[in-house]
Amino acid sequence: MTFAEQLINWRRELHQNPELSGQEVATTTRIRHWLESAGLRLLPYPLATGVVAEVGQGEKVIALRADIDALPIQETSGVAFSSHNDGVMHACGHDVHSSVILGAALLLKEREAHLSGRVRLLFQPAEENFTGAKALIKAGALENVSAIFGMHNEPGLPVGTFATRGGAFYANVDRFVLRVRGKGAHAARPHEGKDAIVIASQLVLALQTIASRNVDTLDSVIVSVTRIQGGNTWNVLPESVELEGTVRTHRNEIQQQVEKRISEIAAGLASAFGAHIEVEWFNGPITLINDDKWAAFAMQLAQRVGYRTQTSELHMGGEDFAVYLQTIPGAFVSIGSASEYGLHHSAFNPDEALIEDAARYFATLAEQALLEK
Repeated sequence: MTFAEQLINWRRELHQNPELSGQEVATTTRIRHWLESAGLRLLPYPLATGVVAEVGQGEKVIALRADIDALPIQETSGVAFSSHNDGVMHACGHDVHSSVILGAALLLKEREAHLSGRVRLLFQPAEENFTGAKALIKAGALENVSAIFGMHNEPGLPVGTFATRGGAFYANVDRFVLRVRGKGAHAARPHEGKDAIVIASQLVLALQTIASRNVDTLDSVIVSVTRIQGGNTWNVLPESVELEGTVRTHRNEIQQQVEKRISEIAAGLASAFGAHIEVEWFNGPITLINDDKWAAFAMQLAQRVGYRTQTSELHMGGEDFAVYLQTIPGAFVSIGSASEYGLHHSAFNPDEALIEDAARYFATLAEQALLEK
């Protein structure tokens, strides 16, 4: 079996057996077995799921990270190795990321005698619910690490394409819930109530003015209402309506400005309609900020090994890797996977041709990073 075939087989086994965030027990067992069989040292961190391994000797440590969890999605890709777990799918490509870093681990093991330090391999659980990075840091997985690197497959890029950028890359991801409480009434006598549906409709429209009228047009911001729930029959005006949505930004100042403005709009509409609007804000993943030096280093090496490289556009999605970059420097990169369907789609199907080249790239990246001062 060739190197590429081995990695693809591992990817397909992971793909057929996906597990949700925090439930990656069988996935952890598989990865541990594959690493141990290749002679990798497993580090005894107190983790319920996830694996940390190491290769090499010496004081300097470079980390490579893969994520291992899947999504609550029923697969419709039609591939022969589709998910065996009903309602669960690797629709974000974490199975691909894991096989890439497994491949890098094998290559680094072959080069172990020549490494100028240690490479720590993080197979992180619970990326999709943004708790895994904190769990690994708390367990000690970043101790003595000089820099960390990770990847995401990018379905909108052709295979053989590499992209990254210094500075802000992935977004702050925040969630809000707005609860409108008016006064219920018979639908034939709306003047006797305070129509929560009308108020909620005004609220949805007003929130759209934040991005277009309150924030500098050169700043990236998204305010989206993604759920409206209210009423249970056709001839009654409901007492209350609940709205839920998300805010995406790349600067903390804009994040705080948007949060403040949502509260102001809610208070203003509540006063205008004589209603009550409760605002709840939930901070999610923080902005992923690549270290300029390491992003440039990763890009230059990608060019050297034959990738077509480009500066990535800002992403409005969130990424748990951002938490590592709050603690130590490093870089997160995109590698083209050429899927007709995008991330988190039930028919997502990345091109497996990316796996071998990416594994070789990450092994070389870690090896060369150990040589950097």
